[in-house]
Amino acid sequence: MTTLKIPFGGEPHELKIPDRNLAEVLSPKPSRAVPDLDAAIEAALDTPIAQPPLEAWVKPRDRVLIVSDDATRLTPVHRMLPALLRRLHAAGVPDAHIGCIMALGTHRYMTEAELRAKVGDAVFGQIRVFNHEWRDPQALVDLGTSSQGTPLLVNRAVVEADVVIGLGAIVPHHIPGFSGSSKIIQPGVCGDRTTAETHLLSCESGGDSYLGIEDNPVRRDMDDMADRVGLHTIFNAVLNDAGDVVGLFYGAMRPAFKAGVKLARELYGVPYHETPDIVLANSHPCDLDFWQSHKSLYPGQRMVKPGGTIIVCTPAPEGVSPVHTELLDFTAWPSHAIKAAYRDGRLTNGVACALAIAWAMVREQTSVINYSPGITPEEKAKLGHTHAPTLAWAVEEALRRQGPDARLTVLTHAPELLPIGPVAEGE
Repeated sequence: MTTLKIPFGGEPHELKIPDRNLAEVLSPKPSRAVPDLDAAIEAALDTPIAQPPLEAWVKPRDRVLIVSDDATRLTPVHRMLPALLRRLHAAGVPDAHIGCIMALGTHRYMTEAELRAKVGDAVFGQIRVFNHEWRDPQALVDLGTSSQGTPLLVNRAVVEADVVIGLGAIVPHHIPGFSGSSKIIQPGVCGDRTTAETHLLSCESGGDSYLGIEDNPVRRDMDDMADRVGLHTIFNAVLNDAGDVVGLFYGAMRPAFKAGVKLARELYGVPYHETPDIVLANSHPCDLDFWQSHKSLYPGQRMVKPGGTIIVCTPAPEGVSPVHTELLDFTAWPSHAIKAAYRDGRLTNGVACALAIAWAMVREQTSVINYSPGITPEEKAKLGHTHAPTLAWAVEEALRRQGPDARLTVLTHAPELLPIGPVAEGE
């Protein structure tokens, strides 16, 4: 038996796997954090990618809105914002003209304590920091449709700003290929109808996701939306598996993103050497609820044999989703049935429908066993998953389904991995 430890709910979780069954253990590549984060932030702001320095083009009268990712992300916004504010002050922009909106997408609203922690105490008391209130129609502006025909509803504060700067992190993502850049606008500060259609567009990929595919219809649609609201500048980080910054990319939206994707692909891209019967996909660091931890499914989907088994391992202390509570009414349906019900109006939560379709598309290729203390057996059944009382039981059940000689690959940080392969020995 091989004994492994995987990060789980802030503590290492131990599991044993028979040696004859263990194919590989895949994790993000070892990487060194930047030695001095504050110096790296200043250096990135000093040398923008394909753009002049901020203080050279922002005007004192400009209304500046910084769009930040939310508490579900590890981007060190509290370290990035003070340096940005110093540059804006150098350009003559007063604090009263600067705001920071949290790009929640359709996540729950952040509490005041969470807002303060995200931006830092000093910044919280210095400029306006507020949530994207996606549930409030009055907070949104209708801009017609995007290049893909997506209804474009965007937060009013973003539309009315003269300068929009996006802060976030770049990591492989199953919907737009990689997170970061224009994703801070859509879904970050858009209405749920916009987000629903973008998510549904990602389900047209033909069975697999767009994970790690840099150029795809969703990314092109998101870039068009960002252009429409004036997101010309991004400040994105690439983080390692410890949440430390490995690289910073500041400048024009498309060139800065392209440079960041190059590093993210090097860091998160992991070659694998055989196509396993079973993938154990651990959700760290996307652990809060299944709305986050479902990202562990797609690297597993990319790797596992047709008809194989994915074991999802997630703490999910907030359950399936504290916001989209109605989705369990239809998550066990086939993908085509969910899509038809949304299109004919029987289901109305398009964002939840789109994710339920993606989850169903995984189930239609593989069986899913779910080990999660935060998700009840009844909820797992409604997800179409098999309840595992322990992780050891999940491994035993997967081997029962796939056979005693089945091969199992472990993904220790599944949401942050981009499987590449299979790679022949010696390559």
